[in-house]
Formats: sequence, structure tokens, C-alpha cells
Amino acid sequence: MRWGGPLATLAAALAVAVASCTPTAPPPAPTPVPPETPAAPSPAPSPSPPPSPSPDTAPSAAPEAQGPAEPWIRLGLAVGAPGVGISGPLGLRVTDPAGASLAVIPAGEVWRVTIGGTGLVARAPGGASTTPSATLEITSPSPGAFVQVNGRPYRGAITALRDRAGVTVVDRLPMESYLVGVVSAEMGRRSLVEQEALRAQAIVSRTFALRNLRRWQAQGFDLYATVADQVYGGAGSETPEGREAVAATRGRILTYGGAPIDAFFYSTCGGRTADGPEVFRAATRPYLRSAADVAEDGTAYCSVSPRFRWHEEWSGEALRATLQRTLPALPGAAAGSAAGDVSEVRDVRVSSRTPSGRVGQLTIGLPRGDVHVEGPQVRRVLRPLSGELLRSNVFTLTVSGSGHRVSRLAADGAGAGHGVGFCQWGAVGRARTGQGHARILAAYYPGAVLERLY
Repeated sequence: MRWGGPLATLAAALAVAVASCTPTAPPPAPTPVPPETPAAPSPAPSPSPPPSPSPDTAPSAAPEAQGPAEPWIRLGLAVGAPGVGISGPLGLRVTDPAGASLAVIPAGEVWRVTIGGTGLVARAPGGASTTPSATLEITSPSPGAFVQVNGRPYRGAITALRDRAGVTVVDRLPMESYLVGVVSAEMGRRSLVEQEALRAQAIVSRTFALRNLRRWQAQGFDLYATVADQVYGGAGSETPEGREAVAATRGRILTYGGAPIDAFFYSTCGGRTADGPEVFRAATRPYLRSAADVAEDGTAYCSVSPRFRWHEEWSGEALRATLQRTLPALPGAAAGSAAGDVSEVRDVRVSSRTPSGRVGQLTIGLPRGDVHVEGPQVRRVLRPLSGELLRSNVFTLTVSGSGHRVSRLAADGAGAGHGVGFCQWGAVGRARTGQGHARILAAYYPGAVLERLY
């Protein structure tokens, strides 16, 4: 294990951050080294040799003096909420930031945190409330007990903050405890043969979290607990498989040039991953390259995904209603532009594709002219009837018309998500063939280095 060069600097910075960690001051993010001018990394594990029956065992823990302690992380559970319910199986303590006691909540009793005056109050079922405070600290009297927020159990300590629209709720807990909730929620229940996929996800999620610490500092937390960052389901979502995957890879991250990589991940690539800039314009990284994600027989590793192939249809009226909602929200769409008149849809066509075969531009014919929707926005504009994002940018279109109007639009597509980096269902498929987590990661982040940070 190496602690020289840029990684030693990263480790030292993280050690200082953890040593000074308090409930209101999380560890700062590692200082990234620009990937465009990286220090020469060690070669990533080769994807070509066959894996051993029990590959990629996590290295033994290094002496404590060689690396920083485990960092803590703050998760945004709710932002702008009108109020939240709080309870605890062993009761709860509510204090202000100075530690002054505001209330003791009996075991099992649900109180509600709401706006009160210029701050927040915790309100008992009978109506009595605490003194208003801009911040409420909510903890269990037992360090190992859960705090329930809106009925869902969470580890760690809960902080409620007054924001402009309502209540922000933050969960603060150790990184590895957080990761158990992430890996379990992101990957679900898995069989033993698929465990290496969960170990790979644990390393990806740890890398993502460390790379993005303090991303939402202005809102009082590090990361959202949703798909805006990565899904964190709290203690209620934890699985035995998730706990094992996190424990087996404790402290291990992916680096390039001595810094944590941009560990993008998603559900299903459809058979080929995407180059970073195809989706994220600033994501020109040597380790984010498009590649065929298929076995030697040509079978896509993610063909096991329920989202590997999909089909969506719109009637002419449903398509018009969808575009009336989505086109005006496009960046730069002005009231007098072509996007401002969706009284009829005359054409929808794919006008360009990216090197990986994804839709690079969608052209929509409207009464005032054509509207060109660039690749990153296509899934937001051409939403299915459910209102969710279109599953991916890998699709073909079939258009039926009546006169100058589109009467039916059908999309046949592949995959789910943006396609850059780690394919979750591809990792499951690879694990089923016997690949270990290091080999799986090398396939999705070629050139990245697997390191033990703490």
C-alpha cells in the first residue's frame, strides 16, 4: 500500500479534517488533482486474466498512524419540508446548538418539527412546543439506537435547520455506516454469486462520497440522500449483503493522479458505456471512456437487467401535452421562440448521435420552426406518460403522421441512466461469470487505481 506522493497529501488532509470533526463542521473534501495532468498512476488491475475463485480480498488494515480516521458525512434527508415527524424507540433528546436541553421525547411518541416564529420548534402531540431555535439537534439517549424521521429509522444524529422554504433535515453519521445504507438501497438483495458486484458498488459509492464532500455545503449538508447524488435508505434499507460488501472494502477508493475519481454510475448501459463528455461536458477523463460491455460471446453483461430493453409510446395528443410542459423549461427557451408554440407537433427525429450511439440531438418540428434538444436534455424533454425521465438516450423512433401532425410516436430503447462509468447491472452480470470486484472496476474505470485510504 502506497502513501507517497499525491495520495499521502490527500490522506493527511483528510486526517486533519476528521480530527477536527464536530456536528457542525464536517471534514472538507479531498483536494482533487486535475485528471488532465495526472501523476503517473499504478496500472489498474487487468480485465483480461480470469479471476480466482475468491478474488480481491480487502487488504489488512494499515497501522493507524499511516492513514486518516474514518470521516463523517452529512446527508440531506429533506429540504424545504413544511414539517417532519420525529420519534425514537428509546426516546429522543432535543437540544439547541449550544447543547441546552429543549425537550425529552418519550419512547415511541411522535413529535413534529415545524416552523415556529423565526426558527423551528418541536411540537408534542398535545400541542406544547419547544422554544424556537434556528437549529434543533435530535439524538437518541443510546448511541446505537435509531432516530426515526417520518417513520424511517436512521443511524447517527439528526439536525433540523430552518431554510427559506421550511425545514431541512440532516443525518450525520460515519462514512462506513452511511455506505451500508447506500449499497443496500442501490443494489438491493443479491445472491452470494453476485456479491462482488456489491463490493464494487461499495468502492464506487465511497469514492463518490469522498470526491463530493461539502457539495451542498451552502444548504447545510454534504450530499442528498436521493438520486440527485446517491440513494441512501437509512437503517431500514440495510441488508446483510450490503453490510458485508462495505466491511470487506473498508476505506478503499478509486484514484487517478492521486485524487478520488469522478465515480459516475447508473443502472444499465444497454451494452455500451458512454464517453464522459457525451453526458457531462466537463467530464473529459481518461478513465471515463466508451466501451462495449459484452462477454466474449457478444452477450451484454447487463442483459440480466429488467431495463435492458424498453418501449414507450405517445399518442399525438399525449406527445403535445408532454412537450408543452417540458420544452418551455429548456435552458435558453424564450417565450417568443419556437418552443413557445406547441399547438401541434409536426415532426420528431434524431438529428445526431454520439460516438457510443446515443442520441446527441433531437429535433422537434413545431409551427414556429424546429427546436433542437441537445443530448443531456433529451431525457427531460421526451418524458414518458408517467412523467419520469426517459430511461436512456439509446433509442430509435418510429413516427406516424396524419397530415402535418404527428399522430403517434414510439421509442424502442436500451438501458437506463446516463451510461457514463459504472454499470450496476453490468457489474451483476460480470459477477455472475466469476469476475472479482477489482476486475469489474477496471472494466468501467480503465486506468484508475484501487487504493486503501483509511
